[in-house]
Amino acid sequence: MFTHIRLPEGFEPSYIHWIPPHTGEKLPDYALRLAEQIDTTNPFILIGLSLGGIMSVEIAKRLSPICTILISSVPVAAHLPAYYRLAHRLQLDKWVPTSLLKTATAVKHTLTMRSPADRKLMRDVIRSGDDQFIRWALHAVLEWDNATIPHPLYHIHGTRDEIFPISGTKPTHIVPKAGHMLPMSRPTIVNNLLREIIMNIA
Repeated sequence: MFTHIRLPEGFEPSYIHWIPPHTGEKLPDYALRLAEQIDTTNPFILIGLSLGGIMSVEIAKRLSPICTILISSVPVAAHLPAYYRLAHRLQLDKWVPTSLLKTATAVKHTLTMRSPADRKLMRDVIRSGDDQFIRWALHAVLEWDNATIPHPLYHIHGTRDEIFPISGTKPTHIVPKAGHMLPMSRPTIVNNLLREIIMNIA
């Protein structure tokens, strides 16, 4: 998802890799295990996209990043759409087939992404997605109850985000007419915003 992202000169990306969740593991506990991959002996900035943004918030609450940057995400559970909470009460995350979710996502990106290379990348990512992880992630997000915003926090969001509608959250940086996959659909804008944020705090 970060194929087109370029950080300012002097800053090197270090990617945190997803790991298998434990049975019944809560999202904050999983985030804490992800954080074991971070070298905290050097100053660091957390940047998270979508679910990765939620994980970044939980990690930032426990560690001390220079700042946390969310892209197409939400910092607190209250910013999740109301229908997410309804889905949790109805336990839809237990009944909706992950194959249906993956197919719907693949069709959407095939129709909305302009670049053939990006469409292929998204199809490959979706096709290789682990069904067990997807099932766990759905449940973990629906039961997430965080109310703490780590500081400083910056939040880049598109006005047409279909996963986390902008009407329910309060981004610091808004990208007009952009959907959820900002790093792929609006990489130049995202790169410029990241440069602006990082250079102002560095």
